[in-house]
Amino acid sequence: MNRALPFTLFILIFLGCTSLEEDILDESLTGTGQAEVVSGSIAPVYGMLRQVWLHTVNFGLQEVASDEAILPYRGGTDWYDGGKFIAVHQHLMTPSNSLVGDAWTYITLTLSRAVLAKERLTAEAEGGNQEARDALYEMIVADAYLNMLALDNWGLVFKKESSDQVSELLRGQAAIDYIEANLLSVVDVIRNDQGPGRFNQDAVRGLLARLYLNAAVYRDPYGTPSFQKEDMDKVIQYTSSIIGGAHSLSPEYFELFNDGNHDNPELIFALDQRGVLETEHQRWAYWSISGDQVPRPEFPSTRGTDATAATPDFIQTWADAYGSVDQATADARFYQKNTIIPDELQDLTGVTPANDEEHYYCIDAQDFEIDRGLIRGVIWGPRKDAGGNIMTCDDGKVRIYPVINKRTSGADIRYVDHTLNVDFTEQGSLHNTGHRFSKYQFSHTAPNCCSYSSVDLVLMRLGEIYLMRAEARLRNGDPAGALEDVNTLRTSRNARPDQTPAALSSIDLETLFRETGFELYWEGHRRTYQIRFGKYEGNWTGKTDSDVHKRLFPIPQKAIDGASSEPGFLVQNQGY
Repeated sequence: MNRALPFTLFILIFLGCTSLEEDILDESLTGTGQAEVVSGSIAPVYGMLRQVWLHTVNFGLQEVASDEAILPYRGGTDWYDGGKFIAVHQHLMTPSNSLVGDAWTYITLTLSRAVLAKERLTAEAEGGNQEARDALYEMIVADAYLNMLALDNWGLVFKKESSDQVSELLRGQAAIDYIEANLLSVVDVIRNDQGPGRFNQDAVRGLLARLYLNAAVYRDPYGTPSFQKEDMDKVIQYTSSIIGGAHSLSPEYFELFNDGNHDNPELIFALDQRGVLETEHQRWAYWSISGDQVPRPEFPSTRGTDATAATPDFIQTWADAYGSVDQATADARFYQKNTIIPDELQDLTGVTPANDEEHYYCIDAQDFEIDRGLIRGVIWGPRKDAGGNIMTCDDGKVRIYPVINKRTSGADIRYVDHTLNVDFTEQGSLHNTGHRFSKYQFSHTAPNCCSYSSVDLVLMRLGEIYLMRAEARLRNGDPAGALEDVNTLRTSRNARPDQTPAALSSIDLETLFRETGFELYWEGHRRTYQIRFGKYEGNWTGKTDSDVHKRLFPIPQKAIDGASSEPGFLVQNQGY
């Protein structure tokens, strides 16, 4: 369905009737406050991408809709939020679901900024401004990227070139063609030397690979994907051009998500978090962590929020892969031990919060780090006194105790113990339930758990590129090539030799899908991979719905109402 839409109505559909508390940003990438044409045009787009990828916007939508993460009503007191997370996880969302609605709002709002930036920069570029031309290429990619998010979420693309033109809604092959044409128009001319915080040539190549790899789903979102050799050949072409370039795999997996990761050579595109716009968020780090954990003792106000946890089903995929060998020792991507408990303190038999006054060790505040990866069992961390101050040893070092579960313990005070089982029952929803995602470091530069982080949020990296090429090779009948790519990736994580994943002896689609989960968890990819691999209609913890129409989210009712003056323009997706 392609119909014209006036610009004012186009914006109304983007915003609907929502009320946004948008941060007032310094509209300049330099942080000087001088909103000159180039920087003042592109900074609002890059800045708003942080809102798109908030934990309670598109990141949460992707994670909670998949078999990777679950967010119950914690202790009957936290994270109900009208039931939006539970509904999305169960695939029972409606057009009024605010998690879906917020993702629509911020994706389309950012897209509208990209359209206006393109218009403004085009005029400058035509006047001979090379800096404006380079920035224009970036905004063309931003348009394609945001439209790909919309296509992935709702099965549609907004085609709009400037504010004096009408827009069209595209679906299926027409949507693919539009995104492809935009990316191809700049792939050979966009700069490749601006780092991962800006759209660059390798990011364009990676987006083209994503588009071709998922094209079969975009053409027929409710059917069985028919993967075409021509598409897979293009995936191989563009991923190979990246793999043969300047990027390299990180030997330490978790350095990809640490302070200073902006300069990690594996990163291709990321949200630059180095303090220029002063709106950097840390939600991917703290969203899953226990609300009783103080992750940065230098800042006593920091804590987790006891929200999402890994489903037992996702954890089981690791157990299935490694059998009797603990996945924490078999795969460096599953776990990194940072909180080193002295041997004499590890046995907690008979130790309780009521008698553990001396059951601690001392460490410099800046040296304390919580464990990384998927967190299980009893956790350790700083403790506060009655006045809210971090308890210290005589030499000023921080005391590290088993963390007390104060959030749902009631009269029976006990330690936080992250169990495997988590679900929507009363017992399964307690604050301690579920293994936790601890992939991102709590930044040493952050004065609280949510802001001023120096850790870039990773949106594309070389590890994903290897997996895309492996999948395209496998679907093209080249299992040997696919196995080589997967094993190159696995064995590259060798900074901790005892935990380096062993090379696989064979590969098939089932094994490859499992491997994508091991490499890319907590990065917002799982839903898309489940759909493409035919897993999205399955059953997992708390979810039994098998309707293929749930592969796409409902178009928010507020957007349909906003377009009501153009009958038939914005039609609800099937199944809602």
